[in-house]
Amino acid sequence: MAKRVVSVGAHSLDAELMGGLALIQYAKQGAKCTFVHVTRGERGHKTLTQEEYGKQLLMENKKVAEVMGCDSHWMGYLAGKIPEEDIFTADLKKYFKEEGVDLVITHFSGSLHPRHIATHTAVTRAVRELQSEGYHIKLYYGENCEDLIGFIPQVYIEYTQEEVNQWIKGLNEYEIFRGGINDMPYLNYYTTSLKIRQVEAGTKLPTRGYMYASSIEKTLG
Repeated sequence: MAKRVVSVGAHSLDAELMGGLALIQYAKQGAKCTFVHVTRGERGHKTLTQEEYGKQLLMENKKVAEVMGCDSHWMGYLAGKIPEEDIFTADLKKYFKEEGVDLVITHFSGSLHPRHIATHTAVTRAVRELQSEGYHIKLYYGENCEDLIGFIPQVYIEYTQEEVNQWIKGLNEYEIFRGGINDMPYLNYYTTSLKIRQVEAGTKLPTRGYMYASSIEKTLG
């Protein structure tokens, strides 16, 4: 079983949407779990400046993680200002090595958002390079409503209703999830998705789908 698990999202909320349920389950089994935010996603608030909203998001990051039994880490990049791929990849490798990460969840490549694609590319490259250096680290792509172009689940994982409730409770610590920033119906979308994946997989409990990082894995499973 994985002992050090991270979910890497381009913005606040992304990491928790893609990997929140998985990290809740791993944390219950004794793993140390972290939501890694590449940027805070501080642009777009209706009344707060980017600086003000950025500070709010850092507080929300911590609260969300605590509810889910995890912690959080901001890489220090500002919204819209992710560095070039070489620097981004090197920063990720450094963090993964220092933390002893053995499982990573991140964005799939088929995204509508350029920062999601950049994060996918850098994380995938970082894991590939670490594997080639002898590190035992696995990578999966999580489900995100902005990353569904070509997203076809290869792994289905069931979660208890208690775990789902914990996930939703944590997500509600974000103003954006509650509808305060935009009109995306996050709650309805993600709870419905759990039912759809359950039907697809023929499982008995709420279910999420994940994809293997097939381009860098020699074997699946």
